Amino acid sequence: MPKILIIEDDTAFCQMLQKFLTKHGFAVFISYSIKEAEEQLSTSTFDIILSDVRLPKGNGVTLLPQVKKESPTTQVILMTGYAEVKTAVNAMKKGAFDYISKPFTPEEILSVINNALNVAHTKEETLKKPAPSPKKQEQGSFLVGESERSKKLQQYIDLVAPTNMSVLLTGESGTGKEVTANAIHNASKRKGQPFVAVDCGAIPKEIATSEFFGHVKGSFTGAIEDKKGHFEAANGGTLFLDEVGNLSYEHQVQLLRAIQERKIKRVGSTKEIQLDLRIIAATNENLLEAVEEGSFREDLYHRLNEFSIEVPSLRDRREDILLFANYFLDRANADLEKEVLEFSEEAKQLLMDYPWPGNLREMKNMIKRAVLFTGGNTVLSSSLAEEIVNGTKSSNTPVFSKSEYEKERILDALKQTNFNKSKAAKLLQITRKTLYNKINQYQLEV
Repeated sequence: MPKILIIEDDTAFCQMLQKFLTKHGFAVFISYSIKEAEEQLSTSTFDIILSDVRLPKGNGVTLLPQVKKESPTTQVILMTGYAEVKTAVNAMKKGAFDYISKPFTPEEILSVINNALNVAHTKEETLKKPAPSPKKQEQGSFLVGESERSKKLQQYIDLVAPTNMSVLLTGESGTGKEVTANAIHNASKRKGQPFVAVDCGAIPKEIATSEFFGHVKGSFTGAIEDKKGHFEAANGGTLFLDEVGNLSYEHQVQLLRAIQERKIKRVGSTKEIQLDLRIIAATNENLLEAVEEGSFREDLYHRLNEFSIEVPSLRDRREDILLFANYFLDRANADLEKEVLEFSEEAKQLLMDYPWPGNLREMKNMIKRAVLFTGGNTVLSSSLAEEIVNGTKSSNTPVFSKSEYEKERILDALKQTNFNKSKAAKLLQITRKTLYNKINQYQLEV
């Protein structure tokens, strides 16, 4: 029988919760303060600790280090009010399993507890197993680099994958955020279930609700048959929301409701569909800036950002450049039915010196092009794209910093749109206000 410790100073609420959980087969113990909880923890271990964030003389977060040190498989769930969400999110980064906002229904707390027990069981089985052998360089289609930044990325994937936490992936365009999301999915207990990727920036606003939640036949003009939405298609698995910052405010509200309630209705239907899925979101924008500007909801940001991972640019992991180049060489050979074996020393140096503003996406395309132009079994510098050769023809050519690259992108977008700032902001996929801030930051004369 799973043991639960409730730490809550509201006596009536605490006893009601104890009664409900006892009926569902749990052994439930109560503490009304941090001190009482510490006494119970010193003599007993629990499968679940269900703690209020705000308690007399402290808060539930202060118990985390002690619990995680003495009983790694114990899962801590925090009960919180809206004003304490940031505290709860920070606690999750320190090891708490999840948080649940008050008021909540009995079914909601039961669902969170059962999820926590599943993770605790998986963790316990893992602790019993012998230490795994070193990882292979390639896991499915996810290549683990050798640089410190790449190793740190893999550590974060390993850490968050077994949980049900929502993950926010940040990083420049082309760094491989969707591949990283897929790697998290494949390392989770949802592996084998659907992985559905959605480009939020590519969905027309008029049909976004139908795309996300589906519709029934006849619900609007053009709805000639029932349609399953992305949420329903991902049920049981993982829903990846790419460029989530592009969602309109209206659709942010709908998304938040679906994530909180874990149920949806198709457009034109009254039937509720229960959801069991994980959300991974990605953006190359600064969502915190968008929150401050009021264009992105703060409560949705915290729901999506239960755990954040920055996917590093290729410039920040230069030790991996040749590793990735050889990986894309193999893929290009398979796609083009060729047998190019290697890069010449000069070609290697050019690849190492190039700043790769488009990151892995750019490298994949450049290597495929180079393989296409290669006649023998070695990629020569003459087969590489002109921008790679010209971009590094002088040994003194500086590598762009992130800020320099951003400045160049802004100038290019302004030139392409004849210095129309609204169109340039849309092209850059940032808000008009952010563009003005960047123009002032870089002191651009436009």
